[in-house]
Amino acid sequence: MSGSRAAIRYAKAVLSLATDQKSAEVVNSDMKSITNAIAGSEDLNQMLQSPVVRSSDKKAVLLAVFKDANVATTNLFDTLITNKRLALLNEVASSYIHLYDELRGSQVATVTTAIPLTEDLKTKVLAKVKELTGKDAEVENIIDESILGGFILRVGDIQYNASVSNKLDKLKREFTLN
Repeated sequence: MSGSRAAIRYAKAVLSLATDQKSAEVVNSDMKSITNAIAGSEDLNQMLQSPVVRSSDKKAVLLAVFKDANVATTNLFDTLITNKRLALLNEVASSYIHLYDELRGSQVATVTTAIPLTEDLKTKVLAKVKELTGKDAEVENIIDESILGGFILRVGDIQYNASVSNKLDKLKREFTLN
């Protein structure tokens, strides 16, 4: 718990600095790259978490992997290393992305479908999200064949389940109650 609170504090500080330097969007792009790289590479994640790997080696790897990173991002690496909190890098990056989206009045709408969304459906989903929340959103499509058809829409703490599997489950519960 304290790790996530610390991550949010670091993310707020970086967002404040980046906003002052008018580089918040570039730093947001860096943070997305960081979360994608850590999610995609178990080796990178283990290296960041390892107490055995020297901080100087971790910094060298981060600067090599993210060589085009903004100054605010590289300063974050230095700050986390100095404070012995580099293991929080992924959480800080995720928190930054979330805070940046809130600042912009945007959010991520997660749509789970049995097949990939078409561009037409994405447009309709974005319009529905705008109608429900009054905010713009980015659509993240998750493909889960187990829902059979329909969709599950999640925006913030709102969830709308219009999947075929959900409807079948409701029918099943109705028949077992009678």
